[in-house]
Amino acid sequence: MSIFDIFRRKKKLDAPWAKYYTEEDLSYTIPNISMYEQVRISTKNYPKNVAIQYMGRKINYQTLLKKIDIAAKGFNKLGIKKGDIVTILLPNIPEALISLYALNKLGAIANMTHPLSAEEEIRETLLSTDSKYLIIYDARYDKIKDFIKTIGMKKVIFVSPGNSLNIIKGTIYDLSQTFKFKHHPIDRLYTSWNSFFFKARFSKNFIRKKYGRNTPAVILHSGGTSGKAKNVVIQNRAFIFAAKGEEIDLIRLTPGDSALAIMPNFHGFGLSVLMHTPLALGCSTILVPRFNAKKFDTLFKKTRPTCVLGVPTLFEALINSNNEKNLDLSFLKYVISGGDLLPKALEDKINNYFKAHNSSAKITQGYGLSEALACVTMAHDDVNKSGSVGIPLAGNHVKIIDQSTRKTLPYGEVGEIVVHSKALMLGYLNDESETNEALQIHDDGHIWLHTGDLGYMDEDGFLFYKGRIKRMIITSGYNVYPSHIEQVIESHPAVLQCSVVGVPHPYKQEVPKAFVVLNDGFQGLFIKKEIKEHCKKNLAKYMIPKEIVIRKKLPKTKLGKVDFNKLKNDTGEDVYE
Repeated sequence: MSIFDIFRRKKKLDAPWAKYYTEEDLSYTIPNISMYEQVRISTKNYPKNVAIQYMGRKINYQTLLKKIDIAAKGFNKLGIKKGDIVTILLPNIPEALISLYALNKLGAIANMTHPLSAEEEIRETLLSTDSKYLIIYDARYDKIKDFIKTIGMKKVIFVSPGNSLNIIKGTIYDLSQTFKFKHHPIDRLYTSWNSFFFKARFSKNFIRKKYGRNTPAVILHSGGTSGKAKNVVIQNRAFIFAAKGEEIDLIRLTPGDSALAIMPNFHGFGLSVLMHTPLALGCSTILVPRFNAKKFDTLFKKTRPTCVLGVPTLFEALINSNNEKNLDLSFLKYVISGGDLLPKALEDKINNYFKAHNSSAKITQGYGLSEALACVTMAHDDVNKSGSVGIPLAGNHVKIIDQSTRKTLPYGEVGEIVVHSKALMLGYLNDESETNEALQIHDDGHIWLHTGDLGYMDEDGFLFYKGRIKRMIITSGYNVYPSHIEQVIESHPAVLQCSVVGVPHPYKQEVPKAFVVLNDGFQGLFIKKEIKEHCKKNLAKYMIPKEIVIRKKLPKTKLGKVDFNKLKNDTGEDVYE
C-alpha cells in the first residue's frame, strides 16, 4: 500500500468531545517553527516577563534568550550540528533548558536522561544514541569516569546546580559539595559549564538556519511495548502542538502566570507541560532541582505557583505536610494529577485541603505517555467528570479497541487505549520493529499509537483509565519495567531466576520487590548483599528493589508461566534449598 492509498482511505474520526471546543480550536495548524523559535517569539512579546524561577532567582525572557544564544555559539564551535544527539543529564536547573534550546537552535537533538542514572544506564544511552557530547551534573563524575574515555566521546561539560544561584548561595553550595563528591578533572575531554560559557561569549556568530516543525528535537525514554528501554524521538511539532492544546484547555492561564516544575526534565510531562508550554505562553517555569515532600507546603508559600501538575503521591505529601500555619493557596488556578490513578477518597481529601486554604482550585486528572509527548487528555475547569482523566486535547483523538481484532469498542466498554495525534513520536530510534508495533495504520487510514493501557470512554468523550496491560510498576510517578530489573539481577552469577513485582508503598504508591532463585552452591545473607550492590551499580536508585526474597522456586500458573499474582501476595521469609 502506498502512502497515497493511505491518504485516500482516511475517514473522518468520531469525536464526541468536540462539543467542548470551538471550530477554531479543532482546526489549529501547527506553524512551521522550532521550540527555539517559539521561545524567541515569547521573548519578543514579553521581554521583561520572568521566564525561569530557580531557588529564589528570577531570569526574564530577554536574559534567557541571550544565554541560549551564547550557549548555541559555544555548541557550534564544538562542532555540534543538525541531527547530532547531545545527552543532557541534569536536574531541573536553568542550564538544562538553556542547553536544550541552544541545541534546538542548531537543529541538534537533546537526549534528556535521568541525572541519577546508574553507570551502565549512562553508558547504554550514550552508545544507543551515538551521542558524542555529554552535559552532566558534576556530582555524577564517579558514574562515568571508568568508561567515558573508551567510547569515543568528544566533549563532556560538567554543570553545578550552584552555577545559576546568586553569588552567596552559589558559594555556599559549592563549599557544601567540596568534600562530598570526587571532583572531575579538566583536560581536552572535560570542561566546566562556566569555562564553556565564558569561551562561548567570545565565539564567532554563525549564520542561523531556521529549523521547522518536522525537525527531530528531543529524545525521551520509554519502555515501549516490550518493557525494554526505548529512545523516543520527538519532533518540534509535538511541543508546539502540545503548547497550543494546553493553552486552549487551561484558558485562565495568562502571560505572567507560573507553573511549578516538580516533574523532571527527562519526563515528557515535566519537559512539555511544565517547562516548554509556560515558556511558549509568556509564563514562567519554577524549576525544582530536588523535591522535598515533607516541605511541600513551604515550597508553595515561597513560589506561589499558578499551575501545579504532579502525580497523586505528591499531592498526598502536600496535605500531610504541616510546616506552614495559615497557608494561603488563593493564587492557585489549576491543579492536575497524572501518571497514576487518583483514588476518589484522595481526590476529595485534596479538594477539601485546597478549600480550607482559600483556594477555589479543584484537582483534575490528565493522561498521557512519552510516545505522544505526555499529555493526551486533560480535565479542566467545568470540563470534568470525577474519576475521568478528561477529554482529548484539541486535535487529539482517542478510541478504545479490542486488542485482538483492533475493532473499536462501544462507549463504556473497557479495552486498549489508542491515540491519534499530531504530537505522536517520530518513532523509536533505530528500532523499526518496535516502532511498527507501537504505531499502526488502522482501517480508517490513520496512524494510531497502541498504548498498552486499559480504559473506556463515555458518550461525552471522557476517558476513564483502568490500569496497565503491560507489567509495569509506577513508583513516585516513574515508570519501572520489571523485565529490566530482572535482566540485571539475573546477570549476577549467583542468580538462576528472578521475578519482580510491584508491592504497595505508603508514599511511593508502589515499589519493586524481587523474588530470586539461586544457583546451586549459593546461599546466605552475603549473597543478598552482593545482589543489592549489583543493583546499585546497574540500576537507577528508584528501580532498586525495596526487598529481595530468596525462594526455592517461583510459583507457576497452569500454563507454566510465573504466577505474578501469587508473588504480589507473598509476604514470607527467605527459603533456601
